This record gives sequence, structure tokens and C-alpha cells, in this order.
Amino acid sequence: MTSSTSINADGISEPFAAETVPLEAFSQGERFGSSFRHLSSFGGGDHVGVALEELAPGKETNPSHYHMLEEEHAYILEGALTLRLGARAYVMKAGDYVCFPAGQKVGHSLFNHTSEPCRYLIIGERNPNDVIVYPDSGRVSVRLTGEGYRMSATMDYWEGIDTTASPAGRPQE
Repeated sequence: MTSSTSINADGISEPFAAETVPLEAFSQGERFGSSFRHLSSFGGGDHVGVALEELAPGKETNPSHYHMLEEEHAYILEGALTLRLGARAYVMKAGDYVCFPAGQKVGHSLFNHTSEPCRYLIIGERNPNDVIVYPDSGRVSVRLTGEGYRMSATMDYWEGIDTTASPAGRPQE
């Protein structure tokens, strides 16, 4: 077994202690940041994502968002946090669970309102075609292309198309 995966020399994924998975962290400004261990990647998985995350006091995981094609789940292991779900807020504590079904058009984010770290599992699909909507900023992220768009930049299906001209490449008679 190497230090970056639980897959042995025979290509078999073996059991491992979560604490042996490399700890990663991110932060963006004063508001956002967390640390996490990608358990599923370490274990050789690529269809379902499982991460053991820790959210420090006063931090939020990410901007409020929802997924069009991916389902996400969160299970609180230790501590407490506030789930922002659309216009509502819910305090979640150890033993609480929530599911964010694909296509549920209500943004969600997690915020640690306490003075202690909160540890939880995040479980979700890894759909390469997912579209993620960020209601607060109006951003739409298309995972397949790696691009983001503004929701306000929508256009009609026929906008920009000349509907009166002959098709390009039409054979000459």
C-alpha cells in the first residue's frame, strides 16, 4: 500500500484508517474554508465521492449552491453547524443527516456558528456532466466544460441564428 492510496501491489483496495488519508485544506478570504480527507479517492473509488471534512469555527464551506445532476448527503459526526437551505437555517449536531437531491432548486451551504470545529461526512456522486447553480451570485458552473456562466446571460434558442437563409454547405444544383 502506498501513502496516496489504499490500493495494494495486486491492485486491490484495502481497508484503511481515515486519519491516514492526506489532509487537504482550502480557504478563500475570511469567510470560506475547510479541511478534508478524500476517503473515496484514497480507497480507489471514482463514482461516489466521500470526504471527511472539518469546518473551523466561523467558516463556511462554500457559496450556497445546488446540483442539477448530482445528489449530495451530509452526516454530522462531531460538533454542530448551521445548514443554510434556501431562505431557511437549521442547526445540525452530531447524529443529524441531510440529503440534497439532484435538481432540488434550493441552494445549500454549511456554516460553523460555534466555537468548536465540526466534523462531518459529505457523500455525493461524481457526475462529469453536472451543472451547479449558485443562487446568490447568479453563477452557473458546467463541469463538463470547466466554465462558468451568469444566469442573467440566458438567450432564446433561436437568438443569433439567421432563420431566413439557406443552410450553409447546401449542394449546388
